[in-house]
Amino acid sequence: MSLPTGDGLKPTLAELVALRATAQRRPPARKGQHNIAGPAQSSLRGRGMEYAESREYVAGDDVRHIDWRLTARSGRTHTKLFQAERERLTLIVADTSPALYFGTRVRFKSVQAARAAAVAVWAAVRDGDRVAILRGSVQEAPVPPASGARGALRVLDALVRWYSQAPFDDAGLSKALDNASRLLRPGSRLIVLADPRSIAAIPETRWPALAAHHEVVVLMLTDALESEPPKTALPFVVGDHRVELDLGNAAQRQRWRNEFKQPVEHALQNLPRRGVRVYSLQGDAPSESWLPLLGRAQSQVA
Repeated sequence: MSLPTGDGLKPTLAELVALRATAQRRPPARKGQHNIAGPAQSSLRGRGMEYAESREYVAGDDVRHIDWRLTARSGRTHTKLFQAERERLTLIVADTSPALYFGTRVRFKSVQAARAAAVAVWAAVRDGDRVAILRGSVQEAPVPPASGARGALRVLDALVRWYSQAPFDDAGLSKALDNASRLLRPGSRLIVLADPRSIAAIPETRWPALAAHHEVVVLMLTDALESEPPKTALPFVVGDHRVELDLGNAAQRQRWRNEFKQPVEHALQNLPRRGVRVYSLQGDAPSESWLPLLGRAQSQVA
């Protein structure tokens, strides 16, 4: 049975929920310095003595804490969590620049942003994190941190609202990062979804301070037309007027490159030097293709 995919123009809650199965497949274990594979330990996690809840067992969980009763009832292995276990925060920062509400293949960049964010949310739920989301707004408060499916659905609802139509009060990515600083705590995971030109507007000196205390991932949303425009006249409608841009002209093509490709290339080259993991995600790429970037240091393009 095929999963819901939407029309590519606006994200739907059904398609974002359907991405749970894709996102919650665990990636291969990373190898340590002695070439031994295993799950990465987080300094923010520990176990106390008071039972809190149970969740499905994942590789690396202590077998002494298996919930045998729930395992027998459900047919799937579950492990117990305790009150002293501290949950990491995964915070999604959603750029709502008008430049995102555009696309030429498969889906708008805004829809891809919503789908990539949903993948991040379900991966966080898989790992037992609390999830929250915010955008650059002086009026709308962040969706506060919460764990489990309830927290995930709150975030997905915001994604559907924000990426169905550009919010009228968008104050920019810089404001969104200002808002994020009030929620982040040391050890948080920060995932920024943005148009490359929004990333280019952020001073590079801002990223090291974030990366010093948090895991920072930047996903840049791109479109095939921006990356590889045709070498012909390209028609545009601006207001009530139709204009043509001659991309067969070398000067025009260079201006196009400066506007669309250069910000992507600059971020891919320079943000990793600032401690940021960065990925260029095209609208027609699989929405989960960036997921292996978690736990890695290099930049990637899809």
